[in-house]
Amino acid sequence: MKFLDKFKSNNLRGKTFRKAALWALLLLLVASMWAAGPPVAGTEPIVLKAEPLPISPKEYYIAKVLDERPDKKAIAHLYAASVVATPVSKPIPVDLKGGAQAAVQDYLRKSLPYNTKLRPVVMRLKEFNVIESAPVKGRVEGRVVAHVIFGLQRDGEILPLIAHQGGIKYNRPASQQGVVEPALRQVLTESLRYFDTWINKEAGKHVLLARSLKVHFADHTAEAKDDTVFYSLKRPLNWGDFIASPTKESKYAAAVFSGFAYEGDNEVKDGVIHLNLKMKVFVVKSASWAKAAARDAYTLNHEQRHFDIVKLVAERFKQKLHPDSLTLADYNSIMQYKYIESYREMNRLQEQYDSETKHGTDTAAQQRWNQKIDAELRTFKVKQ
Repeated sequence: MKFLDKFKSNNLRGKTFRKAALWALLLLLVASMWAAGPPVAGTEPIVLKAEPLPISPKEYYIAKVLDERPDKKAIAHLYAASVVATPVSKPIPVDLKGGAQAAVQDYLRKSLPYNTKLRPVVMRLKEFNVIESAPVKGRVEGRVVAHVIFGLQRDGEILPLIAHQGGIKYNRPASQQGVVEPALRQVLTESLRYFDTWINKEAGKHVLLARSLKVHFADHTAEAKDDTVFYSLKRPLNWGDFIASPTKESKYAAAVFSGFAYEGDNEVKDGVIHLNLKMKVFVVKSASWAKAAARDAYTLNHEQRHFDIVKLVAERFKQKLHPDSLTLADYNSIMQYKYIESYREMNRLQEQYDSETKHGTDTAAQQRWNQKIDAELRTFKVKQ
């Protein structure tokens, strides 16, 4: 063979070898990529498809969604098929786009009416996840689980109303993940449907859902029994109500043990809390005493006026409990606080009365207090 022919032949074989080597390198590179972690389908964040839900809230709107799950890193761990159709041996973490809290809130804002004139409700996601089992014969078993607590947002607090736990199961091809997103939406819808049914039923009678309150008073005027005399114009004090032994060292002629209290309950009708309070203005006979020499009409009037003062303070206490002074969230604590204030007012007024009348020995001052007390009793329509 001529040198030129040998050169051409060697050069051709060299080119062929280099091409073969290049293809081998590419195949090795691709194989290395697959071995390190082949690209899989469905690893993009899940986007909840906004669509009108079959729910029309009449009593509430979803004001906020809170993600309170222990693990917020991903909402799902999905198995997928690789580009060579071999199932991935480990599930791939996939989250909702923007995170569960923002994604669910945005989805509900677009899919449900948002009427801020209604009650603001918060959805607290305690659990909301997708769990899948390893593929078997190219198919994947999965389930969506949810635990949602619905709460009323009021005065900077979230008041728990009701909880719902639910979920669904699905079976899908390892290469197809399209069922996951609708499954998530379906579980959310079921939780909302459950809450919607509950609140429609409870809106008019549940105390936390009430929109306003009214206070109703009644006076306890039962006849004196055992040790207690309750205030009544028809039944003024008499000396038989002073049954305790006089305090020997006391320089006063008599002492009456009087006070007031309230008790009651509440009921909700048509979204209004009705507070039914019964006032008790009383004298405890076993703690009241009078010396024998002092048992006359004048001294008895002085002690009766102590009882009248308690009645006046109780009437003032009623006026403090008008609806504008109470809140739906904390009306009971407010009532208790105002009661303590009134009880202190009663003690101050009793001390002032005894001080100015010199415990009844100043007849002119006593007469002024008699007139003052009667006038205020008339303003409250206790006396005519």
